[in-house]
Amino acid sequence: MFVPRTFSFSQYIFAIVAIIIVGAAGCGGGSTSSASNNPAPTAATAPSITTQPANQAVTLGQPATFTVAATGTAPMQYQWRKNTASISGANAATYTTPATTAADNGAMFDVVVTNPAGAVTSSPAALTVNSTAPGPPPPASAVDVITYHYDNMRSGQNPKETILTPANVTSPKFGLLGSFAVDGKVDAQPLYLSGVAIPNQGTKNVLYVVTEHDTVYAFDADSVNGNSSTKLWSSSMLATGETPSDDRGCGQVTPEIGITATPVIDRTRNAIYVVAMSKSGSSYFHRIHALDLTTGAELFGGPKVISATFPGSGANSSNGQVVFDAKQYKERPGLLQIGGTIYTTWSSHCDIAPYTSWVMSYNADTLAQVNVLNLVPNGDDGAIWMSGAAPAADSAGNIYFIIGNGSFDTTLAANGLPANGNCGNCFAKISSTAPMQLLDYFATNNTVSQSSSDTDFGSGGPLLLPDVTDGSGATRHLTVGSGKDTAIFVLDRDNMGKFTSGSNSVYQEIDGQLAGGVFAKPSYFNGTVYYGAVGDSIKAFPISAAKLATTPSSHSSQTFPYPGATPSISANGTTAGIVWAVENGSGGVLHAYDATNLGTELYNSNQAAGGRDNFADNKYITPVVGNGKVYVGTPNSVAAFGLLP
Repeated sequence: MFVPRTFSFSQYIFAIVAIIIVGAAGCGGGSTSSASNNPAPTAATAPSITTQPANQAVTLGQPATFTVAATGTAPMQYQWRKNTASISGANAATYTTPATTAADNGAMFDVVVTNPAGAVTSSPAALTVNSTAPGPPPPASAVDVITYHYDNMRSGQNPKETILTPANVTSPKFGLLGSFAVDGKVDAQPLYLSGVAIPNQGTKNVLYVVTEHDTVYAFDADSVNGNSSTKLWSSSMLATGETPSDDRGCGQVTPEIGITATPVIDRTRNAIYVVAMSKSGSSYFHRIHALDLTTGAELFGGPKVISATFPGSGANSSNGQVVFDAKQYKERPGLLQIGGTIYTTWSSHCDIAPYTSWVMSYNADTLAQVNVLNLVPNGDDGAIWMSGAAPAADSAGNIYFIIGNGSFDTTLAANGLPANGNCGNCFAKISSTAPMQLLDYFATNNTVSQSSSDTDFGSGGPLLLPDVTDGSGATRHLTVGSGKDTAIFVLDRDNMGKFTSGSNSVYQEIDGQLAGGVFAKPSYFNGTVYYGAVGDSIKAFPISAAKLATTPSSHSSQTFPYPGATPSISANGTTAGIVWAVENGSGGVLHAYDATNLGTELYNSNQAAGGRDNFADNKYITPVVGNGKVYVGTPNSVAAFGLLP
């Protein structure tokens, strides 16, 4: 007998669902697992940053906000970091700091973005904390001097000087204001920044000075008064237990070697880059540093020890690699920065072997070595000197410098480059991108004998000229350089001439116009090239139809003993041009000439009665002009000249 069952509501629903599922499975006899009904999952995409955190500047006590934007498969997680240390609770795309303190100035913030497919770290962003310290701001300056000779062309001109003019640079109105005392020789050119916010000290115009005692100084550039000046900060580049290097038995830089090369400043990274030499016992070191412009604190995980190898069988090679031995080198030429890369070039101590010809590049954000090039990898010598001048660079990023005496391969490859890779005593053009390589060069037809007699090309530094138009209307890209043989060489940067045994294949050569060798570099202003050779006057060579005049248009009455002079020019645009030059001898003498006629001397520091403007001389120094003052390195200070009170 049939007895009906009683179902609960939940059982009733379950039964209906089961019927629907069974019916669906049976429709058309197909399977529910077909690809059309269940597509394969899409692969996860790792995060990629589309908007990097930006540098921030705030007033002391205010917070700062950093933001990042990233794409990739969700979910994404964020971890903000301060000076590479994770910040607790900072886990969103935007991070706002607590109220800032002076200690936050120069801090670097980045963020690590992660998802199940990977992780990416943003570029670091700098925090600048501007002090609210009382006091009026300094006079505004129209120029920053962030590199050797003002720019990467190494023009030697500051065309934004509005205070100093030929009318007021006279002994009654202009003279020595005082000096910034330091702890060693100032062989590098001082650098200058306007309007820098220094924690707890206000906004200052700042003079940056480095010494052979391995110290970096920042001074209030407007504070000098006699022997009194305001030091904003100083920082030693020596590690614990170290001293500056001894002079390595060479009298070129003596009695100690610390920071010899002119540094370079990057305001966007809030950093000054410095290469320093030191020793501990019998061990020698070179390190690259990046220092906070406002505090002197080390940045980017620095400093980093400099070392290198390069394929070759040349001096100090082992197992097919030339080895960079720190004790054999000093960083004499100034530093060069192109974009995010710092370039270094290396000198020997006199001609004390073994040494070869090194160029190294470093990442400006991490101080990691990017690339190494050796231009005498299968020979010996070839140090890069240039009497302290820095390598030059054009707008395309090509780098130019002159190499000292060393091995040169007179046998050339099909492309005209030295067959064995040795380009000693060359005016070189290299690429700046990795891998760096020799692109073009010029070597004199007697380059081998020049190296043998130590009459080499590399005693002087390069000058790149602005574009000029020749007689046929063609645009020329020219560079100028000279060495110990007294010749002036004007080279076409697009075709430098390479090596020919019979004669010099060169755009222009001027002989017999310099009285001595060049242990300096020429400078440029308003269509004229200025030279200061050894035992010679300062001479002006105008440019016409893309050629230098074969005789000078004017010259100074004063001659300059060894090492001659590297002129520096100040002007207001193309007017009020003044050529500055330092004479070395029993004492230093600062000279100022009318740029339009070097026969007109406006001022020299021996003119004032009672030795008012006297200062000590220092080899190879070049004057720096900024905001109405002229700065000159000495054996224990920087002398500051300007309009007298």
